[in-house]
Amino acid sequence: MSALLKIDGLKKRFGGNEAVSNVSFEVNAGECVVLAGDNGAGKSTVIKMISGVYQPTAGKVWMNGELLTGKTPEAVRSAGIETIYQDLALADNLDPGLNLYLGRERTRKVLGLPFLDRKTMREDAVEVMKSLGITVPDPTAPVREMSGGQRQAIAIARAIHWQAGLVIMDEPTAALGVPEQREVMALIERLKKKGVGIILISHNLPDIFAASDRIIVLARGIVAGERRPAETNDEEIVRMMMGATL
Repeated sequence: MSALLKIDGLKKRFGGNEAVSNVSFEVNAGECVVLAGDNGAGKSTVIKMISGVYQPTAGKVWMNGELLTGKTPEAVRSAGIETIYQDLALADNLDPGLNLYLGRERTRKVLGLPFLDRKTMREDAVEVMKSLGITVPDPTAPVREMSGGQRQAIAIARAIHWQAGLVIMDEPTAALGVPEQREVMALIERLKKKGVGIILISHNLPDIFAASDRIIVLARGIVAGERRPAETNDEEIVRMMMGATL
């Protein structure tokens, strides 16, 4: 089976500093790969190279066999990769439907003039959320009135609505309570069942073991090790995150 995403030899220099060196891994459809590492390990730099925000100094990225290196973030999204950053990039004053279509709003014409088609966008949002097992009590409410778990779900729903084959999630449970963390873990399982590949960025050990099919540990910009959850434990992952096991 050919990989959904293939990363080969990624390297990134900022001036004289090599932030990432020779990072290679693959992600298959329906698989969650956790990129684990402490702050400054290079996780964010790697996902920015995958998503087109940074161009690598060396190395290549393929999605479904298509070379993405050198392409813009918009072209990377069109190829099926969506990135959900910690701030979720939601407009707090807008409802879920308008957030779903943010920057790609649907319109309808009234007397020849274009107006936002809020009703259709809200209905679409409810359907996408329902497919992920999430119920929004009031689809007309602004997202600032919603829980952290619901907001995370809206960001995930937006990615799925635009046919993402791979979703990159940056510390999705960082600001959530325990019940909402469980909701996000359940969402990840539902995405996997839909055949969506996931890269989860985390340094939270419970998240790492709860969500992952494979764990790739970064330390000081290099791959310190790769493990399956059943083959390792907290202590070994922490040692690798600290750069002790190469």
